[in-house]
Amino acid sequence: MAIHKGKRLDFTIADVVEVYSGPGGILWEMLMGEQIHVGGDNETTILAQKASIKKNTSVLDVCSALGGPARQLAGTYGCKVTGLDATQKMIDQAIARTAKEGLASLVTYQLGTALDMPFKAATFDVVWGQDAWCYVTDKNKLLSEAYRVLKPHGIIAFTDWLQTGDMTEKEWSDLNSFMAFPYMETLAGYKQALTRLGCTVLETEDLSRDFAKHCHMYYDMLTTKLKSGIIKEYGPELYQQADDGLQKWVKAADEGKVGRGRVIARKASC
Repeated sequence: MAIHKGKRLDFTIADVVEVYSGPGGILWEMLMGEQIHVGGDNETTILAQKASIKKNTSVLDVCSALGGPARQLAGTYGCKVTGLDATQKMIDQAIARTAKEGLASLVTYQLGTALDMPFKAATFDVVWGQDAWCYVTDKNKLLSEAYRVLKPHGIIAFTDWLQTGDMTEKEWSDLNSFMAFPYMETLAGYKQALTRLGCTVLETEDLSRDFAKHCHMYYDMLTTKLKSGIIKEYGPELYQQADDGLQKWVKAADEGKVGRGRVIARKASC
């Protein structure tokens, strides 16, 4: 893994916005559901329990997409959630879905980026993320911003897609390029970055075995029940790109080169 340390592909937030404003965002919802992360509502429940979410907890969901987790948290606990996302289409759909579920008094959304969060310092009890920080070009800056907007003793709770093993330059480029990731962090890298900020890392968990199972599940869905609909709506070229890319991710997950992890950390008192 060391050969990739400090390297980034030339993907920016504009590229991510393009993906999630177009067929890419629709495809991921088709595969994962509206929460657009591995494990859906069950994984949101687990993370909420580990973050000690309660009714009086104020939560910032960074890269909130369609707002599925934000609505689940608000609907389950009665807490207030702010979703931050850089894609206007995601924000618009999240607002509409939240209003439809009668949760607009608890969940709000703001357009903005993870590297320059439009909030005052010490605003939130929990900064939250699920399988989305892999899109961010500077994970250290992201964590620094999360730390800034957290109240003293606040919790950073997130899951993310990770690099978990050695890979060739081509594998590294192909895997990240398919997803429009600038790079993937490692679990150890996240822990080190949080420790440097002054956080106490309460828990790190490697979820890569489950991640590999989900990669197989997504590929099976793509190539069976979703195939004809994708080709009809978006054409054979998009379908083939998705097929080729997911095949590579399945292989890399099976070989232990990519995976997923969960991190829980607490901000210091001052």
